[in-house]
Amino acid sequence: MFDRVIWDELNEECGVFGIYNHKEAPQLTYLGLHALQHRGQESAGICASDGEKWYKHRGMGLVSEAFGKGDLEKFKGHIAIGHTRYTTAGSSKIENAQPLFFRYAQGSMAVAHNGNLVNAAVLRKELEAKGSIFQTTSDTEVIAHLIARSERPDLPGAVKDALQHIKGAYALCVMNQNQLVIALDPNGLRPLSLGRLGDAICVASETCAFDIIGAEYWRDVQPGELIIVDENGIVETSHTEKTQRSMCIFEYIYFARPDSDIDGINVHMARKRLGKQLAKEASIDADVIIGVPDSSTSAAIGFAEATGIPYEIGLIKNRYVGRTFIQPSQELRERAVHLKLSAVRKVVEGKRVVMIDDSIVRGTTSNRIVRMLREAGAKEVHVRISSPPVMNPCFYGIDTSSREELIAATKSIEEIRLAIEADSLSFLSVEGMLEAIGREDSAPNRGHCLACFTGQYPTEIDFEEALPALKC
Repeated sequence: MFDRVIWDELNEECGVFGIYNHKEAPQLTYLGLHALQHRGQESAGICASDGEKWYKHRGMGLVSEAFGKGDLEKFKGHIAIGHTRYTTAGSSKIENAQPLFFRYAQGSMAVAHNGNLVNAAVLRKELEAKGSIFQTTSDTEVIAHLIARSERPDLPGAVKDALQHIKGAYALCVMNQNQLVIALDPNGLRPLSLGRLGDAICVASETCAFDIIGAEYWRDVQPGELIIVDENGIVETSHTEKTQRSMCIFEYIYFARPDSDIDGINVHMARKRLGKQLAKEASIDADVIIGVPDSSTSAAIGFAEATGIPYEIGLIKNRYVGRTFIQPSQELRERAVHLKLSAVRKVVEGKRVVMIDDSIVRGTTSNRIVRMLREAGAKEVHVRISSPPVMNPCFYGIDTSSREELIAATKSIEEIRLAIEADSLSFLSVEGMLEAIGREDSAPNRGHCLACFTGQYPTEIDFEEALPALKC
């Protein structure tokens, strides 16, 4: 029997990329998706158009696996959008791979979406009652059906109509054969940036995608903004006036690539500051600092710089672990973490080790890593977390499905310490985290969503509406 490996970490839903007015738009989109691979490894796809003909391909796995030899060579076009997916709403199958492509009364369109809609299940039932037939279990298709049902004859107008009905997180790219429409939810929960490459306009979940194609960062898409790019130029408008920035703070803590900039803040530098702040709040006498690769490396460096304790590479990540493997016994399940991480014995042996990690979700992997370090000879293992305890589920595109699965929701910090078998455990405070990231914003929480820590959601949450999406 094959079981999917479930690592005790947060996973984000996907990455989107789009480009308009470039003769090699599909090929550049392919490169952009490679840069966004960390945001989703289950499927990838590209839709492109030369103004007359559509070119489409989707596949399962990594970008390099989804596109086989020759798949991209047939692509042409000056406009393209791409998507790389991690499943949080809807199952992992080719039907749910994006971009989704549709033919409707006004022509054809392709849709790529990052985020989760909290009212997707309710909207799906309403649309089905009106005769809509769904081909996927993805809430992205809900958006497409709403666009198709709009009475507006133009794509931008239809997209704007559709967005009046949906709630939740969405960084959205919609294209027809001649237009690219870009939209961000009223809270800006997901990152979305604009770039320029000569006369071409690019859009991506992260700025690192611009670097790989040689584009220059232009600006971030603003909450509630609607942008139309076509042969007439760029129209910058909005789809709602009710906006309040609430960027997911885990983009800085964990999701985004260290070389990306979000709202003008470099992710690597923000994580270093998180580590330094953690050292101020929870320093300890030790011999060596290590980070859980890769997202905690920057925070570990910051912690080491602040304390003067040497930083070392104490854990090595195996980058070639498959997405599935055989688990015929409990013993092999318990040792599953060794497929992904290995301890460097000569670094930790006989040492008092401070292990820096970005978060503790369920606690199982933290326990296994602590055990691994002890097996490698560590004398003491002190765990420091560069974020507050995760106590509440996310309804906007992160795979924390229920409060009961989150160890910090049911246990005190001391109980978590005992569960993971650490010598000591400390989390970063909410105030320290906000100060370290350094975003200057007049919105509540400096423009961040802190719902997973505080339980205060930036949108209205009807739990009966939201929970079905998490159970998909």
